[in-house]
Amino acid sequence: MSTTRPTVAVYYFPNYHQDARNAAIHGPGWTEWELVKVAQPRWDGHAWPKTPLWGYTDEADPAQMAQKIAAAADHGVDAFLFDWYFYDDGPFLQRGLDEGFLKAENNDRLKFALMWANHDWIDIHPAKRGVRHHLHFPGTLSPDGWETLTDTVIEKYFSHPSYWTIDGAPYFSIYELRTFIDGMGGLEKAAAALARFRAKVRAAGFPDLHLNAVIWAIPILPNEQGLADPKAATQALGVSSITSYVWIHHVPVTFPIMPYTECQAQYEAYRVKAAADYAPVPYHPNVTMGWDSSARTVGTDMFDNSGYPYMGTLGGNTPAAFQQALLSAKDWLAAQDQAHPALTINAWNEWTEGSYLEPDTENQLGYLEAIKTVFGEAAPTGA
Repeated sequence: MSTTRPTVAVYYFPNYHQDARNAAIHGPGWTEWELVKVAQPRWDGHAWPKTPLWGYTDEADPAQMAQKIAAAADHGVDAFLFDWYFYDDGPFLQRGLDEGFLKAENNDRLKFALMWANHDWIDIHPAKRGVRHHLHFPGTLSPDGWETLTDTVIEKYFSHPSYWTIDGAPYFSIYELRTFIDGMGGLEKAAAALARFRAKVRAAGFPDLHLNAVIWAIPILPNEQGLADPKAATQALGVSSITSYVWIHHVPVTFPIMPYTECQAQYEAYRVKAAADYAPVPYHPNVTMGWDSSARTVGTDMFDNSGYPYMGTLGGNTPAAFQQALLSAKDWLAAQDQAHPALTINAWNEWTEGSYLEPDTENQLGYLEAIKTVFGEAAPTGA
């Protein structure tokens, strides 16, 4: 039984600042706050609209990002895992990290790492019911693009003193292994591409790369494709750890409302299986705060079970229920006795998917307080 405090890493979705690509699609000044502002209840008792306690913040503003960093660090969060987008023609949604987090005066209080969100970026902001979604940016990256990506992350991010490392190795997570493998031209070439990445990391003075894979079975976003044999793929690629992004990647959420505790129980059954399937590679469990993607639907369209974001939601995900899920993850990790225990949380600010720790006017700091109650103070960033 381990008594080591696990690293609490929270996914951060950076679509709450102005971005040139978004401006070209939606018009100048657009951020995903626009969907939050107009979201309405889709049935009697549906808890929308949500109102952020801090207002409609600009995460690319260092002062406003500093508020988020302070709240996270004060409540036991150790790291932000930024959903990081990089395509063959360059980055997307990077200003929240580059201009917000990295320029915040208190960024030494929180670790950060990259979760390469290499999925297709499609027209779901909002999504029209029954209409084929337009593909804006394909997630598949070419081998040349991969070399540019790896050079960028080593030079720009891994070298930062607050970057999360495990045994000195920078943590880098990939959301869609299949998309990565396809872009490299197959599993063997993908393994060679990762070998080149590791060699660059070592040449930069690090002992190695900590490669994390997000594994899932149930697609959520349109165009998502899982792996036929994820264990074989992770072994071939030399993955260092496994985790999940959200519970409903493993649990078929029922429509219109699935009890939070029921989803938790089904995910926790998967958690046990994943740990056994991928051993000795450690599985970092996930705790999901909630799920409700209705804010990404066209409000005048019928809300039925016709596919993301028209889909089931989680109900009863109170701060108290979330706290119990955190406690379960903590106890499970202690029993695993991992050398470097960690868990991921969905999410800091997935407002339009109904999974966010940022305070709203209803629950205030309740979800953050739950983390602090279970895990106590965050570890120093140098730990």
